[in-house]
Amino acid sequence: MKQYSRTDNTKTDLIVEIAKSRFAKIDSQIVHFVKDDETNLFLNDLQNYPHAFVLSCLMDRQIKAEIAWLIPSKIKSILGTFKIEDLAKVKANEYQKIFSEKKLHRFNDIMADVFYCGIQDIYNKYSGNAAKIWENKPSSSTVVYRFLEFKGSGVKIATMAANILARQFRIEFSDYYSIDISPDVHIRRVMKRMGFVPDAASNEMIIYKARELYPEFPGIIDFSCWEIGREWCHPRNPECDKCLVKSECKKII
Repeated sequence: MKQYSRTDNTKTDLIVEIAKSRFAKIDSQIVHFVKDDETNLFLNDLQNYPHAFVLSCLMDRQIKAEIAWLIPSKIKSILGTFKIEDLAKVKANEYQKIFSEKKLHRFNDIMADVFYCGIQDIYNKYSGNAAKIWENKPSSSTVVYRFLEFKGSGVKIATMAANILARQFRIEFSDYYSIDISPDVHIRRVMKRMGFVPDAASNEMIIYKARELYPEFPGIIDFSCWEIGREWCHPRNPECDKCLVKSECKKII
């Protein structure tokens, strides 16, 4: 594993350097959202099923991401179709029944409604083509705003969606200023232990610190922080000697 060292005498440069190197290495290979290859192919098919990506983002709330991103695939198996025009014909109470009986989410009634409303918005506002949300190099703020318009969405979901589109799918935007970091448990832990923010820092403080670290594209450091948190910076017994940023981390544990 490559170990990074200080470039301009700041740990800020280091975390941004790692993030930018990770971004540069991302190619057109499939994005792995879940552990099932067939489902990943389905979720990566932005040409035929862009709404699967959007609906998965909306489901990614207060449950493990791997479970949330499986929901569209499960709906596809149950209904035997995932064409947007077919999904739009299904009544709200039918989605309520599916979510309840199959226990698709922690909050089945709420998320069934979010799923139904998301489909209706895509069908009516975007003529059934969710890819119109990010077509023609829109500004990052436009994409984030469009995701915020969906019922059940919030800043975290909207910025996460825009970040995945830009970082992993390489969708071109006219700028990347409004794509913020999404402070999950790993990112909060790394930002605090490295000394970027105090232990009691709010999500807003973490978001604005990321903006300070790399204003052109704050969300670019999302994956590097997440990777460090997931691989080495564990809640207990962190493997500091193996970590990419061991030379710069303040190790505030």
